[in-house]
Amino acid sequence: MGLRAQGVCVRWDNRDVPRSVRAPEVRGRGWLNTDRPLTMRELRGRFVLLDFWTFCCINCLHVLEELRPVEEKWADELVVVGVHSPKFEHEADPEALARAVERHGVTHPVLDDPELITWQAYAAKAWPTLVLVDPEGYVVATYAGEGHAHALDALLEELVEEHRRKHTLQPGAATYTPPEVVDTLLRFPARAELGPDDTVLVADAGHDAVVQLRDGEEIARFTGFREPNGLCVLPADVASGVGYDVVVADTVGHRLGGITLATGEVRTLAGDGRQWMQGEPTTSLSSPWDVAWWQERVWIAMAGTHQLWTFDPRTGAVEVVGGTSNEGLRDGSLADAWFAQPSALAPDGDRMWVADSETSALRWVADGAVHTAVGLGLFDFGFRDGEREEARLQHPLGVQVLPDGTVAVCDTYNGAIRGFDPETGRLRTLAVGLADPADLLVTAGTTYVVESGEHRIVPVVLGAGRRRARRLGPSVR
Repeated sequence: MGLRAQGVCVRWDNRDVPRSVRAPEVRGRGWLNTDRPLTMRELRGRFVLLDFWTFCCINCLHVLEELRPVEEKWADELVVVGVHSPKFEHEADPEALARAVERHGVTHPVLDDPELITWQAYAAKAWPTLVLVDPEGYVVATYAGEGHAHALDALLEELVEEHRRKHTLQPGAATYTPPEVVDTLLRFPARAELGPDDTVLVADAGHDAVVQLRDGEEIARFTGFREPNGLCVLPADVASGVGYDVVVADTVGHRLGGITLATGEVRTLAGDGRQWMQGEPTTSLSSPWDVAWWQERVWIAMAGTHQLWTFDPRTGAVEVVGGTSNEGLRDGSLADAWFAQPSALAPDGDRMWVADSETSALRWVADGAVHTAVGLGLFDFGFRDGEREEARLQHPLGVQVLPDGTVAVCDTYNGAIRGFDPETGRLRTLAVGLADPADLLVTAGTTYVVESGEHRIVPVVLGAGRRRARRLGPSVR
């Protein structure tokens, strides 16, 4: 899938080789964030950076963040164009792409390339891939993977001056047109947890906040986060000892946050705001996506490194406990297992269930080992019920254990809730027709789904068979 900072870079230097690599035209189904189709010819006179990405890929999301200061610094000389080249079937849905562009705050034009026409024209082979085109329309550098923002900035420092001297660098009309956004109480909610005194806590990713609700009304909002995706309410005795109640997986902020509900205080528990890179100490984190209390510690789905980490709130210790950082699906001991963007955790007695999104897998951890219930690998996905060997999911982002022992999976890219029976090893469909279901909240009398794509939390009835979820009563949105 994605490549990390060790991704390769190939550069064609204008002074060393003939300039024969003309940038191909960009073509696709349509455009977002611009009021007109763009062409490479129209963009002559400025540098163009093509960012080949897909919104499932954590490495691609990292690059979106890495590029923001580069885009700001070179706003007059550089046009960034996202080329969305999907991996999953769901990512080829134009409405899903529009939601992803909005959720992740993409502020440059995006070409929708579901048939990979432009991807193939530029011979891209990895998500993400960056291609820099100079003002005369020639490819001057290609970078695969993430972690290349500094190299790109240094190259622009050199080439901008060169093209100014040649008078080939010319400003042009603005290419970005911001979309109209209708605000709602929640914006791309990612997780919901029961709080104290009949309240519900919501990771409100689109508003960079955690919201506390009672009877569907906001009673508190905790800010200072960047796309929080996971929540863990600590046991009361632990919370009283450490002085905070909730641990937040602050995904884009690369940290764990702590909330004291009574005072509204938000603090940093772990992470320094920098993205962890291979070989660095655990003072930095990398896109923590979910957190859960299990075996007297907070377990972390560290999506950015394809691992499981833990945090001890009593001591502040952070440890890597599962995964090698290789992206893929391999069972075995925790230390040797491979994960692929683990995105949700659900403790259940002596085992913990894991939604491993990029392998479209449901997995579990028990007795120091990792096992796979459903899923085969990075490019094996679909929508199929049945025995675990034949069943298929598509990029699940949520998992919860229902009162009857069924493991409910938010099969996000299929817009469905699926149920896995650990006793029989069979997967069945409980509900369909949902917009990016990201989590389930199970209460004594009602089950709620966090329908991220519709910006709401809504009660549903989960039943047998492939039928649309029946929404009950008013939703929180």
